[in-house]
Amino acid sequence: MQTRVSVQTSARLHLGFLDLNGSLGRRFGSFGLAIDRPVTALTIFRARAASVEGPEAERIAAHIEALRRHLHLSSTYGVRIEQAIPAHAGLGSGTQLAFALAAGLRRLEGLPEDFAGDALLLQRGGRSGIGAALFSRGGLVVDGGHGPQTVLPPVLCHLPFPEDWRVILVMDSTFAGVHGAAERAAFAALPQFPAAAAADICHRLLMQALPALAERDLPQFGRAVGHIQAILGDYFAPAQGGARYTSARVGEAMARLAHFGAEGVGQSSWGPTGFAFAASDDEAQRLVRLVREERHAQKAEGGADPVLVVCKAINRGAKIATSSVPDDIQNRDGQPGTQDLRQGIK
Repeated sequence: MQTRVSVQTSARLHLGFLDLNGSLGRRFGSFGLAIDRPVTALTIFRARAASVEGPEAERIAAHIEALRRHLHLSSTYGVRIEQAIPAHAGLGSGTQLAFALAAGLRRLEGLPEDFAGDALLLQRGGRSGIGAALFSRGGLVVDGGHGPQTVLPPVLCHLPFPEDWRVILVMDSTFAGVHGAAERAAFAALPQFPAAAAADICHRLLMQALPALAERDLPQFGRAVGHIQAILGDYFAPAQGGARYTSARVGEAMARLAHFGAEGVGQSSWGPTGFAFAASDDEAQRLVRLVREERHAQKAEGGADPVLVVCKAINRGAKIATSSVPDDIQNRDGQPGTQDLRQGIK
């Protein structure tokens, strides 16, 4: 029998940084939310020859080699990525992919979890710690940022998100959020973040957004998130073409969603994905329909539409499943067949 491990993890919204100045000795800090789509799903297994199939193959291959060296593993592995969160869309694709692979490999080899060690090795969590926390927990989390000795930012708060609330994503596949060297350059070029703005964000989060979430008060939660997003959007605007949104089309759709009554509009990380909240699935579908109908009526003006997707938060971590297949159920590379690999993720 051949053992395989399947991992499914979902996207996250980065709802905002707390203190980009770090005047009190800790920098960044952030809060974010796990959502049920889009997802990354992969399967890892021992193989006669190393192979990676699917999107993000080059990144996965590099991560496997780093993990093999670090964990002193002698086996070779096959990986199939069946679905992947879009890269550079502001949805945490790189972090979720890295932790999914590390978790799958550790489960396959019977090794304990080590989120901090894997984050350091695979170069994740350099600013925000919410990706690792949401991978393991889901819900909404707040991390405490980086101090002098921090490897992975500590989780300060973890709250479940109401099951009936919905998230509206506004996505633009023609844009990529700032990343890599461009992201480092953007942070270096931005002015010092005002201490008063950091204090305002922390006050809004602690005394408005989190209590509202605990009491299931969506309007109050939305006002707090929207206020924080406005502060951060204006600060990052010089690195985003002078606007709060990386994509003008996303920005236009967010304005219309707010006009029709959506709560807490903003941009996740560097975008281009925008988000908004609604009290129910019916309300979310109504808001999406109104934006689409308005856009359809203006088609004469030209231009492609952003994609609007209704999703919900999830209050659990990634799904990790171990299964076995007979040795004779293999393809010509000595790996499980594609159809068989898709089983085990429920």
